[in-house]
Formats: sequence, C-alpha cells, structure tokens
Amino acid sequence: MSRICLINAHPDPAPQRFCHALADAYQQGAEGAGHEVSRFDAGALDYGFLTSAAAFSEPAPEPLQPVQAALQAADHVVLIYPLWLGMLPARAKALLEHLGRANMFLDTGADSSRWPAQKMRGKSARVIVTMGMPAAAYRIFFRSHSLKALETGVLGMSGFKPVRSTVFGMVEGSAERRTRMLADARRLGEQAR
Repeated sequence: MSRICLINAHPDPAPQRFCHALADAYQQGAEGAGHEVSRFDAGALDYGFLTSAAAFSEPAPEPLQPVQAALQAADHVVLIYPLWLGMLPARAKALLEHLGRANMFLDTGADSSRWPAQKMRGKSARVIVTMGMPAAAYRIFFRSHSLKALETGVLGMSGFKPVRSTVFGMVEGSAERRTRMLADARRLGEQAR
C-alpha cells in the first residue's frame, strides 16, 4: 500500500468549496483501499508569502513542517487547487514555495554550478485542477499553460515522476456532473494515482 500526501491547496477553508469535496472523495477512496493518507488543507494553515531569497534557504514556518515531513515520507503526492485567473491561487503558490525551502525539493550543494539534485525522486504526483470553463477549452485554447508549468517546473525539476493531471471543468454545472467528478476522485484515491 502507498503513503499519500494529499494537499488541498484551495486558500478558502470553507468546507463547501468543491476542492474540499474532491479531497474528501480522494481520501475516502485511498483509505478505503488501505492506503495511508496524510492530508493538509492550505486554507487552515498559517503562513504568509516569501519576500526574499534569503528566506528560501531557511526552514519552513512551523505550521508547514508536518507537510514537509509528509512529503518526504510519501510515495505519492496529490495537489488539488482551483484555477484562478488562469493559474494557481497566489496562496497555493506561496505554499509550494514554503514547502521547497531549505533544499526540500532541490539541493544545489556547495557547488551551485552543477544541476541541483532532485530530492523527490521515486515519488509520483497527481495534480487535480478545478475550473469554471470547460476542461477541453483549458487544454486546447489555453494549452494547460499553468498546469504544464507546475508539472515541468517544481514537480518535474524536483524529481516527481510520473506527474499525472486531472482537469475538472464546469464545476459549477449540474449536481450530476459534480457527482461524476467526485466518483472519479474517489477512484483515483483507490488506485493511489
């Protein structure tokens, strides 16, 4: 069975947010299949924004250290967030920046001229993105630009492989559509994918 670090990166802690429901469904599926899940909801965590390069080399704030520990222990990482203004919400990106502090994702060592060591090798990742527009429009017309940047940027560079994605569009549509999306998330959890 897999150890999963599940991060609901929606900045709003309100439980009625659809990202929260997707995280619940994924967690229920995973735990029901015998996987171990460590879950974190960004909206409930206390952290600000990084404002200097020097801060990036320091340890993460205390409330985020359990998230870093869960990332290190995980076989699989799941990141769920809503698409805001075509990209991750600012607080979701700030969370990733904090989690990457103190060489958590990459290690340049003493020689900054060499390629950084990928510290997340051996771990897989799933990114689940929700949005109001149709998923096909995001993939075709917008070429999934923010998702691709996340997949090849912080996740790919850190060594996560494979990095898979699920895009749920028109989340404010019918209850039937949302029910199917929740079933999809539950199935992904069961498979630890």
